[in-house]
Amino acid sequence: MTVIIKIHTHTVGFSDVGAGSDMLPRLENQISVDPVVIKFLTSLEEKGFTGDVETQYASRLAVATDNSVYQQLPQAVVHPKSTEDVILIGKLSSHSDYERITFSPRGGGTGTNGQSLTPGIVVDLSRHMNKVLEINEEEGWVRVQTGIIKDQLNDAVRPLGMFFSPELSTSNRATLGGMISTDASGQGSLVYGKTSDHVLSLQAVFVDGSYLETDSSCGMPNEGEYAFDAYHSTEEICRVNRQAIVDKFPPLNRFLTGYDLKNALTESGDFNLTRILCGSEGSLAFITEAKLNLTPIPKARVLVNVKYDSFDSALRTAPLLVDANALSVETIDSKVLNLAKQDIVWNTVSHLLIDVPDKEMLGINIVEFAGQERERTSEDVNALTKQLDDMIENELNGVIGYQVCDDLASINRIYNMRKKAVGLLGATEGKAKPVAFVEDTCVPPENLADFITEFRTLLDSKELHYGMFGHVDTGVLHVRPALDLCDPLQESLMQEISDNVVNLVAKYGGLMWGEHGKGYRSEYGPEFFGEALYKELRKVKSAFDPHNKMNPGKICTPLDSSEELVKVNGTKRAYYDRQIDVKVRDSFQQAMECNGNGLCFNYDTSSPMCPSMKITADRRHSPKGRAGLVREWLRQLTEQGVDILDLEKNTLDKNPTIKNMVDRVRNSINKRHEYDFSHEVYEAMNGCLACKACGTQCPIKVDVPSFRARFLNLYYSRYQRPAKDYLVANIETMLPLMAKMPKVVNAALSKNWIQSLTATTVGYVDAPLMSDPTLNKQLANNQQVKFDIQALAALSKQDRDNYVLIVQDPFTSFYDADVVSDFVTLLEKLGKKPILLPFKPNGKAQHIKGFLKQFTESAQTSASFLNIVADLDIPMVGVDPALVLCYRDEYVDILGKERGDFQVLNVHEYLIDKLDTMDVGTPSQQPPWYLFAHCTEKTRMPNAEKEWQAIFKFFGGVLEPVAVGCCGMAGTFGHELDKLGMSKDIYDLSWRPNFDKRAKERCLVTGYSCRSQVKRMESEKMKHPLQAILTLL
Repeated sequence: MTVIIKIHTHTVGFSDVGAGSDMLPRLENQISVDPVVIKFLTSLEEKGFTGDVETQYASRLAVATDNSVYQQLPQAVVHPKSTEDVILIGKLSSHSDYERITFSPRGGGTGTNGQSLTPGIVVDLSRHMNKVLEINEEEGWVRVQTGIIKDQLNDAVRPLGMFFSPELSTSNRATLGGMISTDASGQGSLVYGKTSDHVLSLQAVFVDGSYLETDSSCGMPNEGEYAFDAYHSTEEICRVNRQAIVDKFPPLNRFLTGYDLKNALTESGDFNLTRILCGSEGSLAFITEAKLNLTPIPKARVLVNVKYDSFDSALRTAPLLVDANALSVETIDSKVLNLAKQDIVWNTVSHLLIDVPDKEMLGINIVEFAGQERERTSEDVNALTKQLDDMIENELNGVIGYQVCDDLASINRIYNMRKKAVGLLGATEGKAKPVAFVEDTCVPPENLADFITEFRTLLDSKELHYGMFGHVDTGVLHVRPALDLCDPLQESLMQEISDNVVNLVAKYGGLMWGEHGKGYRSEYGPEFFGEALYKELRKVKSAFDPHNKMNPGKICTPLDSSEELVKVNGTKRAYYDRQIDVKVRDSFQQAMECNGNGLCFNYDTSSPMCPSMKITADRRHSPKGRAGLVREWLRQLTEQGVDILDLEKNTLDKNPTIKNMVDRVRNSINKRHEYDFSHEVYEAMNGCLACKACGTQCPIKVDVPSFRARFLNLYYSRYQRPAKDYLVANIETMLPLMAKMPKVVNAALSKNWIQSLTATTVGYVDAPLMSDPTLNKQLANNQQVKFDIQALAALSKQDRDNYVLIVQDPFTSFYDADVVSDFVTLLEKLGKKPILLPFKPNGKAQHIKGFLKQFTESAQTSASFLNIVADLDIPMVGVDPALVLCYRDEYVDILGKERGDFQVLNVHEYLIDKLDTMDVGTPSQQPPWYLFAHCTEKTRMPNAEKEWQAIFKFFGGVLEPVAVGCCGMAGTFGHELDKLGMSKDIYDLSWRPNFDKRAKERCLVTGYSCRSQVKRMESEKMKHPLQAILTLL
């Protein structure tokens, strides 16, 4: 068991030591944990709790927000490992000493209405309770722990030809527990229904520690237990009030109400407690296990992407599309489409949504047909396309075109774009950002267009921008008005609009909460249900949770409770953000704009998104967690009156004094007994691989490495850096010297005692050996590659067109020189004249470690040289993608306009542009090559793998990209002793399994650090793709 309990009782303030304008102050945590909670958690440990317990401020902050606009700091976070752990929590909490302790179950934290936020204890089941327990293929069901992610479950049952059919846009990070708690549904629900339609039984643990399997397979609870009272009282309420319930609940595909009293009684009159727990938002009991039915995967799937000249036209034709026997109809407006076009996702779908000539596409409907009979599906598609052709020809219903796609890969790409729509809206420029609070209204589909017309009139009257997308087949449309919640006046609009929409929904016979739960909208519950039925809901709550300990304030309170419900105007993230100086907010925009969508929690091991989160399952170690910590860090600094931008400028402009250095040593010694919130931020930042996947994979473009470098720069203005940081930061200046005697260096690095000494003193392991022979020796006989700027400048423009300037990077040139040498050979074989530019430090390693002053100097030096060389108008090409991209990203961030206009291309960018000047290769009889692309390369350049494929095809070869995430090396990350375990674990996620399936001699790796990791883990030296091309010539 892991228990981390720290009680912080410091007063607000900062240490006197080194608290000058050139040193970061010490931030003391002013929000301590309730002593009763500490006593409870200590007792929990003593009684055998096997999970993790966290009370440090950073861990609490990581779950103080979800995918909503609200923020609520909990007392602690516990991560149980079993149902027995949850039972222990319940039993202990029923002791009179702990009467005021409350709990909130939590899964993926993807709720849009603050459902899992609590001032009590968060019980997070996602870290450990995420296993598939049993699959019954014959009967078509599966039993899981509820912390399992939806896509993870489907990956497990897909080989059986089955899937868990309720769909949702957050399926790669939402847990089954969260889906059950909100009775989630999305695309396809017209046919597949909601989560509750597929739940056969639940294992519920009550707050007194009693538990119940809702299908009664484990027997009934004992009289006097909460489980017994809940079952019998709720059954009586449902039976006695049956007619009133049926009359009140609207006959909609979505009828999520909190406690589903309507469907708790089956058509045959049996009582099903499962239906009460589905949609209860953790306010009744903990759900630890679930038995779910599975659906056969359709044998035929076809999408018809219908294009419109207006969004209204898309809405009004939805019923016609549903009548065509469609499985689902999803709609997207032009605002979301335009945002998608600016995102990495558009590279995957642009050919599936081609603009119509001379027409403006202002909306689309994604119409899916699916079934077990291919002929029937084809007939339905053909019938629809015939209707669409008639509409286009006669200019009816605003239809301007359509495209059909029937291959699974294309279908998945379209839906990935649609799923990303939620996050894409958050990428809207400006301070006003789309806000989720009226985003899941549900009305009868035939009323949707008229409802939306009035809805838009309401938003337009407030002069608000908004985006719309959703499930028009079921009358659910996601509408997110853009508000700047840091502006109190705009925050007040949120309540006003919310009240108006409640009335508007009622007018059209619908629900305010058609899909995403109540949460902070619970205040509207009494009005919706009416006094009599709402009283019955409170009776249900009383039977399950008489002391209001389970997620209090959500849905309803116990009958005798005087406690209030949470409200739409509850405390929001913006309340804390507006305490930060506006200039600071603007400067740290990449952290401030995180909207909590949680795409960084992506379960998919082949996705490059945040490998540290995948390994640790610790939300602090995710882009969302790190962004939240930096926001709080900036808030505390502002609260102390610190001008963070001035302090940062001082660190860049001034050299540290002797006093500064002495103070740093003293502060570092005092770290053991002086709390500083900056240490908690540092712990999260230290686990970041700086792979930059978040900068493109995140729809908001939360680029952690950018603000991580700034944080480290300031953190080390107060504390002494570890020795390994200096080694990494100075490696580029050391390598040319080491390359003068590679045999001596390699002999030393190979000694066991030196390796051990380096590990213990510096914290650096598995140092790579220098290339021997060196690059200079390999090219010594090739005088043509020597750089002479005057000779090059004297060439005619026509002659210069045949030259290529090779920009060296420190790692390939000095550790993997064969790659550079082979690039020279390749260019010569292609009829080009390569020139090797003198080595200039790139500085990326300095940026990663937060040596921003030194990085600025390195960047200025290199940029100055490369701008001079750029005047020759000869292509400059580098072989390592991470270092080449540093010129485009970090150089722009740190130098701005001073960077200049020079351009360095990656190898594939240069080759793809020059193919028309080269001879087509003869098709090779060689087996395929397999491409393992650098994660930074394929996220920053989404077409990189396709372009490598095109290059290989041109020269007669076959190249197949391999879907892998991060390799775990990330520059020098994997060489640091404290990161070694994580580095190897990350490699095991996707790289090792994919290497095990393939002949290693056919595998190609673009990144130097990736090749270095493979060599360490597989004892194999990998080729760069350019080296494989040589074998094709």
